[in-house]
Amino acid sequence: MSHQQWTAVDHYFTDLLTPADEALTAALRDSDAAGLPQINVAPNQGKFLQLLAQIQGARRILEIGTLGGYSTIWLARALPSDGRLITLEYSPVHAEVARGNLARAGLDKITEVRVGPALESLAALNVEHPEPFDLVFIDADKANNPHYVEWSLKLTRPGSLIIVDNVVRSGAVTDAASTEPSIQGTREALELIARHPKLTGTALQTVGVKGYDGFALARVLD
Repeated sequence: MSHQQWTAVDHYFTDLLTPADEALTAALRDSDAAGLPQINVAPNQGKFLQLLAQIQGARRILEIGTLGGYSTIWLARALPSDGRLITLEYSPVHAEVARGNLARAGLDKITEVRVGPALESLAALNVEHPEPFDLVFIDADKANNPHYVEWSLKLTRPGSLIIVDNVVRSGAVTDAASTEPSIQGTREALELIARHPKLTGTALQTVGVKGYDGFALARVLD
C-alpha cells in the first residue's frame, strides 16, 4: 500500500468523521503564514486525542509542545467548562501564534501557553504543586522524551493517561545502534514505560497523511 493510498484513506476518514471548522482551519492557515513547520497532528489524529481526553473524563490536561495550538484546540475542546489545559512551548513566536489561535477558538479562558525550555517549565510547574493532570500529551523534542515521561509521572495521578507522539520514527526506532538523539530519546522513553512499576503501556504504528509513524500510550498505576 502506497503513501498516496494512506493519504486518500485519511482524507476519506477526515471528510466523513472529522469535518473542519473555521477555528481549526484558521489555526493551520495562521501557522503556515507565520512560517511554523507543518508538523501538527493530522485532523483525524486530533479528533483521536479529543476522544481519548473525553473517554478519560479529563479535567486537567498538560501538553508538552504547542507549535501553533492545533492539537491544543482539539484537546481543550474535550474539557468541561471548569477544566484547565497548560501547554508548554519553547518558541515565543510559536506561542504567540498559538495564543491567537486559542483565543479565536474561544478557548483562551481555559488554556495557558507557557514559554521556555520544557524541562525548565516542568520544573517550575512542579514547584507550584498543581492539581494532578488527568492526561499528558508529549509532542516536543524527542531527545528529551524520557525526561518528559518522568516529569509526567510526577504531575499526574493513578489512572492518568500519558501519550507520547511520533515514536516510530519511520521505523528507525528499532535501530538500537542509532546515535540520533531523537531515536535514542524515543527508545529510552519506551523502555521507561516498559520497566517502570507505576506505568503500563503499549505503542501502535500508524500510516496516513503524516506518513509512517506511531504513538505510545501509558496509564499511571496505583
